[in-house]
Amino acid sequence: MKLLYQTHSPFARKVLVFAHEAGLAERLEVIHQETSPTLANADVFAQNPLGKVPVLLRPDGSALFDSNVICAFLDTLSARSLYPANGELRWDALRLQALAQDLAEVGIALRWETARRPEPLRYPPLAEGYALKLARAYDWLEVHADFGAPLHIGHIALATTLDWLAFRELPSFTQAHSRLSAWFEAFASRHSMLSTPLHGDTLDQPASA
Repeated sequence: MKLLYQTHSPFARKVLVFAHEAGLAERLEVIHQETSPTLANADVFAQNPLGKVPVLLRPDGSALFDSNVICAFLDTLSARSLYPANGELRWDALRLQALAQDLAEVGIALRWETARRPEPLRYPPLAEGYALKLARAYDWLEVHADFGAPLHIGHIALATTLDWLAFRELPSFTQAHSRLSAWFEAFASRHSMLSTPLHGDTLDQPASA
């Protein structure tokens, strides 16, 4: 299987960390592909109509996207499921995955309003609204997240999102969130995380420009 990847994407990294945790990393050929809303990648668009990574290319099936779908598929190939089968633990895991997904989306939107969009086009009240969402999510996680449960998809999604937020120097989750910070620090030391470091930056125009 081939994984169309990006070394600075929280979503692509979630898939690769999941593959490591599921014992499937050696079955993936990871192919880096730069994508940006303002710089179309024809190879990625050929597999995903949104032109985004990650995309999983299967030798005997259609391309799969997005990260949630890819992780769910990889779980079917693993000897140890990382999706709780039923009960409240399942809904906790899926809710945590959803929150992590949205946190990453909010972080991306905040970067547009603080760093990536031309300064005259930025809208500070919108940036403040996004920053508030991050702060409220950190508060919720500090109180409600079940970090003692067996490893599941929600933990992987959250850890990779938090690492990306720190990588992009977005509002920190370490201040006044000791429980969340301690959990993340421990998770960040796992082999799956150390083997998939974030690096690089988004290219919004051709490198030769």
